[in-house]
Amino acid sequence: MSGLDLSQFYETFFDEADELLAQMEQLLLELNAGQPDIEQLNAIFRAAHSIKGGAATFGCFTQLAETTHLLENLLDAIRRGEMTLRTDMIDIFLETKDVLKSQLDAYRASEEPDAAAYERICAVLRQLALEHKGEQGGAAAAAVPVTSAPAPQAAPAAEAAPAPAGDAPLRVRINRVSEKDAQSLLEEMNNLGQVLASDRAGGGLTVWLESSCSADDIEAVCCFIVDADQISIAREAPPAADDAVDDFAEAAAGFAAQAQAQVQAQVPAPGAPAPAAAQAAPAAPAAAAAPAAPASPASGKAGETPAAARAARGTPGNAAADKESTSIRVGVEKVDQIINLVGELVITQAMLAQTASTLDPVLHDRLLNGMEQLERNARDLQEAVMSIRMMPMDYVFSRFPRVVRDLASKMGKQIELQTYGRATELDKSLIERIIDPLTHLVRNSLDHGIETPEKRIAAGKDPVGQLVLSAQHSGGNIVIEVSDDGGGLNRERILKKAMQQGIPVSENASDDEVWQLIFAPGFSTAEQITDISGRGVGMDVVRRNIQDMGGHVQLSSIPGQGTTTRIVLPLTLAILDGMSVRVGEETFILPLNHVTESLQPTNEQIYSVAGNERVMHVRGEYLPLVEMHRVFSVANAQTDPTQAIAVIMQAEDRRFALLVDHLVGQHQVVVKNLESNYRKVPGVSAATIMGDGSVALIVDVFALARANREKWTQAEAVLN
Repeated sequence: MSGLDLSQFYETFFDEADELLAQMEQLLLELNAGQPDIEQLNAIFRAAHSIKGGAATFGCFTQLAETTHLLENLLDAIRRGEMTLRTDMIDIFLETKDVLKSQLDAYRASEEPDAAAYERICAVLRQLALEHKGEQGGAAAAAVPVTSAPAPQAAPAAEAAPAPAGDAPLRVRINRVSEKDAQSLLEEMNNLGQVLASDRAGGGLTVWLESSCSADDIEAVCCFIVDADQISIAREAPPAADDAVDDFAEAAAGFAAQAQAQVQAQVPAPGAPAPAAAQAAPAAPAAAAAPAAPASPASGKAGETPAAARAARGTPGNAAADKESTSIRVGVEKVDQIINLVGELVITQAMLAQTASTLDPVLHDRLLNGMEQLERNARDLQEAVMSIRMMPMDYVFSRFPRVVRDLASKMGKQIELQTYGRATELDKSLIERIIDPLTHLVRNSLDHGIETPEKRIAAGKDPVGQLVLSAQHSGGNIVIEVSDDGGGLNRERILKKAMQQGIPVSENASDDEVWQLIFAPGFSTAEQITDISGRGVGMDVVRRNIQDMGGHVQLSSIPGQGTTTRIVLPLTLAILDGMSVRVGEETFILPLNHVTESLQPTNEQIYSVAGNERVMHVRGEYLPLVEMHRVFSVANAQTDPTQAIAVIMQAEDRRFALLVDHLVGQHQVVVKNLESNYRKVPGVSAATIMGDGSVALIVDVFALARANREKWTQAEAVLN
């Protein structure tokens, strides 16, 4: 394969291997060591086999290929019933998956993987293989290099490297292949060896190939264009070499040369993007997603490769082909570019609409109707484009079975994880940022919340604790909850710790106010520091991260029954429903999900505290009064509260009154990052462009709440 440049397929391989490793981990976690499900074992084996085949094909991912090869051999022995699966083996396979992920990440970053981790895990896998060899009386070897090892399902004749002179050539048959894919496949075959003959009968492609490449390498190359279940490879003589066949072979060679010239003209250099390769590459091997039952040693014809055995088992391939034809891989940067352009289109449409609103509707009836239609189309386009970035919460939730399993085993606890709302969608940027906060909350529930089996039995509970992750849409937000049935929060212990740390708290604080103390910087009730928790740096960071995403977090707890942490996030950060307000000559946008009400204050409602600071009395509650013109140094603004408008804002468990001159209206605005275009401005989260072309600042509600935290204490002093 020296003449074939495979570097253009690296990114496709990395993406597919990532998906296969995630699938492998999930299946391993579901595997019952006592009674392993044969379909699960087969799917795990197929995932390892696909990664090994791809890694070996490229030739430069040696550690990845060798590790998966050792793992594949063990899995094959287990699924064939030659080796007994144990719980400790599942742990070793999960650890192997972690090493494979680390190797994959290193190769993706053009770095060398950790050699020590590679040697260690390979030694463990070889030891398992030696145990198997002892059980079988030396029937199986522990490990051999990938390049010379036979595939577990393959007969020896199909795995030979250079074919001896008397052996028949390889017959590569691909079912249900389009004309375009057939051209690409035939071109690849010419690069892999000498094409002796080919046939396009029955809607497929059959090629007789004389090559020094192994059947596994040929299959792996073909898998970049078609699904593995469409391929069968065996040793078979080509058709009789009469004149007609010779003419056909000559024509095929000319066809391949022409196809190669066309492909080279379309595919860029290896260092540049390769759209043709990306379109041809499958999203993921369908065999890994829908495994067939493993074949018995007698299944399939002698000399056939695993691909042929799969075809003989009748694995349906049409569904996989249909699935691939309806999905493509597109870089996130391309999607972001489209979203930005659609955002600009919406802004331009708003500008045109504002200009058109000054026209006489009688004289310009058709123009105004067209503007209304343009607005509807622009909104529909914006919603459709935004949906491309939406990802299911399953992307996040699928990570936690492993986390729960490992930590529960480490802490000697029995915990069952339940997840709901896996199909609930959230913007990709938020999906990636929510993982760390959720991981901390889950670890807290496992460490502080759920008790040991002994304590649970003594309290009359089931020894197996319950941890629930759920997600659901609520209006324009997504609500994510982490719940456990543990011991709950200890109010007295939290208050005592707050006093020790000098955190101000009211004597008559409600439970909700006490629970909020957990989010104070450096706060922890843990008696000793462990590698899981106890340092007091977690919950404060969790809340700050959630606030940075435009959301908020709430806690509720019942002693002895458990704790629930509720996270509320916007579905996307690219579009915001806001209320526009005027302060002097400036326009500001208030996030609508934080606005509770607006009113015009009276003199009886305004109280002065600590000099120039003021609070506002609203239905028995004293709220800090934040004057926008003072915060943002706006000239010519209304300074008399009784002549202005107070907008009541909600920031998690706190409320405050924001003083503005006028309410303009409600708008859906396109969010523009201020830091990347200008710099960070205190009290401002982003900016947007209004319909008249002016720039309006979007207020950071949480930043204003933090900056005025002392006013809450002053307001409480007035109340008392």
